[in-house]
Amino acid sequence: MAAVSTDLGPLFGNARDFLLGWGCTHRLDADLALYRSGISHPQLNGVVGLRHGGLDEALTEATARLADVPWLWWVGADSRPGLTEDLLTRGATTVGKAPVMAIDLDEVGGADGPAELRIAEVTGAGGADELAEWVRAYRVPFGFTVEQTDEVIKAEESRPTDSVVRFAGRVEGRIVGTSVLFAAHGVAGVYNVATVEAYRRQGVGTRLTAAALRAGRERGLRIGTLQATSMGASMYRRMGFSQVSGYRLLQLPQSTDHPPS
Repeated sequence: MAAVSTDLGPLFGNARDFLLGWGCTHRLDADLALYRSGISHPQLNGVVGLRHGGLDEALTEATARLADVPWLWWVGADSRPGLTEDLLTRGATTVGKAPVMAIDLDEVGGADGPAELRIAEVTGAGGADELAEWVRAYRVPFGFTVEQTDEVIKAEESRPTDSVVRFAGRVEGRIVGTSVLFAAHGVAGVYNVATVEAYRRQGVGTRLTAAALRAGRERGLRIGTLQATSMGASMYRRMGFSQVSGYRLLQLPQSTDHPPS
């Protein structure tokens, strides 16, 4: 399948805004963009952009705002040139890479999976228990501890929902997989794709990804995007995604200072 030709700006804008949605205790969206959930998990706190300005000033503010929690610096095409090298000279280490992938939503077809799998939106009609069950389904795949579950549920509850559509895949009533459509910047971002261990490698993640993409197309969007793990990238390529860019994830020596009040 031909590679997607698209402007990277909306793809990175979509990812930035989704990550900022974790900023339930602090969020900053300026030249320096950062989010703090307060949960002790590096994916839920971090810097997701430095467009302009000096790095020393940005580091001072970031380390103050994100003190006492593990956090990541996401460096992508929307960050100022040379940022990765500048962070490395200041003691940062690379802890991962996340391919940024895209697909033409007109090219999204059907997907195989367990015949008994039923996918539906998590609308909130089932109350707080439904959202809690949904979070618990992705807890293990995303590496959250049992003790962090209630905090993650509260963070999900505080996320702005105007552009968020959550999907649950159920087998015999039990949630076995999750995904999210985040419609922002004119593209369909897909996030939180996870499958419980007993149902992995059966097409559940593919079906849930396709459901989110189709929902984006129904809203008039034309491009879908996601950030893949190294393990998940091959699945997305089989669906028709192309890698168009990437993030480099860096971690700086963590401060033990308390954040400003």
